[in-house]
Amino acid sequence: MTRYDDGMEVRREVLGAEHVDRATEGATDLTREFQELITEYAWGSVWTRPGLDRRSRSLITLTALVARGHHEELAMHLRAALRNGLTMDEIKETLLQTAIYCGVPDANTAFRIAQRVFEDE
Repeated sequence: MTRYDDGMEVRREVLGAEHVDRATEGATDLTREFQELITEYAWGSVWTRPGLDRRSRSLITLTALVARGHHEELAMHLRAALRNGLTMDEIKETLLQTAIYCGVPDANTAFRIAQRVFEDE
C-alpha cells in the first residue's frame, strides 16, 4: 500500500466514508491535487503514526480548531472524535479547557457547534 492508500483508509475510518466520498467525488481540476495532498500528508503521514492513538489525535485536533476558529472543520472533527471513541463528556471537558487557553468566545462558539453536532448524532 502507498502512503496515499494508507491515508485514504484512515481518513475514511475517522471522517466517515460518506464525507470522504463527497469530498473526493466533488473534487475539481482546482481542488483534486489538494484532496490528494491532504489524504497523503495529513492522513497518510501523520494520522497513521504510532506515537499517539486516534483519541489523542482527536483531542489535539479539536483544540487546534477551536484556537484557530475553524468552525466548519470543528463540526467535522467533533463527529470524528465521537467515531474515534471520545465521549460527549470528554469532548465537553476539552472544550472547557479551550475556554481557558483559547478564549471564552472561541469556546462559546465551539460549544454551540458541538450542541448541534451532538443533536444530529
